[in-house]
Amino acid sequence: MTPTPDFRAAVLALALGAFAIGTSEFAAMGLLPYFAADLVLTEPQAGHVISAYALGVVVGAPVTAILGARLPRRRYLAALMAFYGVVNLLAAAMPDLATLTGMRFLAGLPHGGFLGVAMLYAADALPPEQRGRGLARVLLGLTVANIVGVPLAGWMGQSIGWRWGFAMPGLLALISAWLILRVAPRVGGNPDARPWDELAALKNPQVLWVLAVGAIGFGGLFAVYAFLTAGILATTDAPGYVIPLTLAVFGVGGTLGTWGAGRLTEIVGIDRAAYLSLAAMAATQGFAALVVGNWPMMVLSSFLIAAGAGLVIPLQTRLMDVAGPAQNMAAAMNHAAFNAANALGPFLAGLALAAGWGWRAPGLVGVALTAAGAVALTLAIRQDRKRDRAAAGRATTAG
Repeated sequence: MTPTPDFRAAVLALALGAFAIGTSEFAAMGLLPYFAADLVLTEPQAGHVISAYALGVVVGAPVTAILGARLPRRRYLAALMAFYGVVNLLAAAMPDLATLTGMRFLAGLPHGGFLGVAMLYAADALPPEQRGRGLARVLLGLTVANIVGVPLAGWMGQSIGWRWGFAMPGLLALISAWLILRVAPRVGGNPDARPWDELAALKNPQVLWVLAVGAIGFGGLFAVYAFLTAGILATTDAPGYVIPLTLAVFGVGGTLGTWGAGRLTEIVGIDRAAYLSLAAMAATQGFAALVVGNWPMMVLSSFLIAAGAGLVIPLQTRLMDVAGPAQNMAAAMNHAAFNAANALGPFLAGLALAAGWGWRAPGLVGVALTAAGAVALTLAIRQDRKRDRAAAGRATTAG
């Protein structure tokens, strides 16, 4: 593809879908104190609603990649977004923990397939050396959601009820699905594609190592962010506007971090960009642990943890290099890995809180997970180098 006006309109439609996903996913964390109070739940219990969505992404990514292998990307993306919209609207009407958790699990199913293929769609339109920029264009919809959509959902949670925080992104998702069908270029599907060939990505050690880095390393961000608003409410006397402000500055930080990660990946290379992202994540999560109880500094920590979390860009770029023909599966599974982190981080942070470790615990859990992600990245790079040396040795012997 080339970046024609139709393509730019299509990217805007896809970015709106990413905006709806970002609003729904991250608003659930900001809304946690409100639906916990309404449904008479503890914070760790309410955290299961967040983890259920993340697990839905993990389950849905391979399923949607297989089902969509032969479909035209336009129809595939529109169908996923329509399903997402309907299930979010249903979640807004659920009366208890079990049903809300179930709807949030279903809402997670199309997440990875949509974002993964949407990012591939954008990357295909640019030269190989600018792929990071293409990935960032769609992902910016996800981060801008944290500037506008998530604070709006947080305001709704405070003012008119947490259910509107799920209904609003549901409506936006339905609008995105309609726009995708209207403006996205009609590109036919691949009738020769064999859906089960997409599973080859799950047998590729290079792909699995990249997924492991995201699943472990990104857990630190979610460990901190999932309980940030609850921590502010529990440890400070912050004014009412602080919760929406915290969510908004997280979005600003994420937008700047995503844009910067795309450029950084192009300038210093994939692996260096990943290490720099992990180092920034660990530093900002440690800062978040230190400033608990001081609401202005906690608001600043919200900006910093988002600004430092551009890891998805170098990892997605690396996946495109190693996934071979199974691009859809690898792209979807990258988002599944980050949502496995979304399940792992809040779960471990919730355990630490339930054990009485205090509100600094999420930041400390975050640093530990990010450090473990850096170890996984090092092991992945070493394994790749060993494989390259072995391949070079075989080539020399054959010659």
